[in-house]
Amino acid sequence: MTIHKEGYKIIIYVFILLAIIDFLAINYISVSFISLGIFTISLLFFVFILRFFRKPSRVIVTDDNYVYAPCDGKVVVIEQTEENEYFNDKRIQVSIFMSVWNVHINWFPVGGIIKYVKYHPGKFLVARLPKSSTENERTTVVVENKNKQQVLFRQIAGVVARRIICYAKEGMKFEQNSEVGFIRFGSRVDILLPLNTEIKVNINQNTVGTQTVIAKLN
Repeated sequence: MTIHKEGYKIIIYVFILLAIIDFLAINYISVSFISLGIFTISLLFFVFILRFFRKPSRVIVTDDNYVYAPCDGKVVVIEQTEENEYFNDKRIQVSIFMSVWNVHINWFPVGGIIKYVKYHPGKFLVARLPKSSTENERTTVVVENKNKQQVLFRQIAGVVARRIICYAKEGMKFEQNSEVGFIRFGSRVDILLPLNTEIKVNINQNTVGTQTVIAKLN
């Protein structure tokens, strides 16, 4: 396990800030248990930041017949919905919620050519809420695999998440389960699939990015 590149700057800034706070606490607070408490809290916070930006080592598998989990988290939505941004038809939506304790790297659920990418500024509602799919800050990506099947997924910011990072650009080609980006501090990913897709997960099921099979494409 290593640290993801998107965390390098934040980790350095947090380390410097906490070091200054601890220095001031140790040298200017005469009550020892208070300064010790500040040091302990800052240490725990720094460990949390390191853990948040962790990059786990995983065996990457690819199969164009399947859709893999684009993130770690918990399945909170499986339903038929109207997709009005790109397909303009009915789709099966599978949504995965990422808490602050999950790995926040996002991966491509399918591989292929990027047909569409669009960033939408928006609100920062709780990512579990259904309206976060259309009202929150988000990035929509559509990938077409070698079988000409298109899958849409959205990186959605949450109440704590304030930055979505997406590496996808229209016309680029990516392998299935390669990195698509990162969402900082709590968020959600929606996957929009054809109606004849065979869903392989259940509500409240935990997912592991690049490892859990979400669906089989028909």
